[in-house]
Amino acid sequence: MSRGRLQGKVCIITGAGSGIGQATASLFASEGARVVVADVDDRGARSTLAAIKKGGGEAVVEHVDVTNEQETVALANQVARRFKRIDVLFNNAGISGVGDVLETDPDLFDRVMRVNVRGVYLMSRAVVPHMIKQRSGSIINMSSCIAQIGLARRVSYAASKGAVLSMTKSMQVDLAQHGIRVNALLPGTILTPFVERYLKESYKDPEEGYAAIRKRQLTSELGRPEDVAPAALYLASDESRFVMAAGLVVDGGVSGAK
Repeated sequence: MSRGRLQGKVCIITGAGSGIGQATASLFASEGARVVVADVDDRGARSTLAAIKKGGGEAVVEHVDVTNEQETVALANQVARRFKRIDVLFNNAGISGVGDVLETDPDLFDRVMRVNVRGVYLMSRAVVPHMIKQRSGSIINMSSCIAQIGLARRVSYAASKGAVLSMTKSMQVDLAQHGIRVNALLPGTILTPFVERYLKESYKDPEEGYAAIRKRQLTSELGRPEDVAPAALYLASDESRFVMAAGLVVDGGVSGAK
């Protein structure tokens, strides 16, 4: 029987209770990883755990608010004690913010930056000492193709994802000497529960929203969490050992020429 691409690796995935995080957790487990399903949504995390167990994978659930320094440090220490190492950190947890510069009030802007940027910083800060000690590791940060293009009414979200991409590159320069790779994923619009909810709340006819998304892509199909998970798997695996400070675009051609 062939070994999985992540056989024996200990992988922390934040925001693993739904969407891309959930799909990635299941894929990682199917490839032999020991997955730490981390989320502030305990119910969603348990759902992910159940799916992994049903498929014969190995996983545990941990509650974490990525904006809370004490919780991120406690999570990293607990995982390191339990498994003796941390091989992969996928900073996937995040929220969206809709609105232009006038529509976006300061509280919303701060909330988006706190989760999407501070959350990546705190989780990385908590995990990196363990990776330095073992002189290996892969950190994957969730950015977005919006970090490289303009998109209407996404001021707070664009600011946060641009910051994540820049932070990824800076972290890589610092951590390369310790054998740690740091890369980012840049998805387009992916049909997650959040996006489905946004379309229902923002359009009288959700199909109008779907059509608007399709118009800014080169493909007529909307992205699914399962389209992004394999990209995360590649960055987590040893196959990407020569990939550093990269932003891997998975956007259906949004940032391509039409």
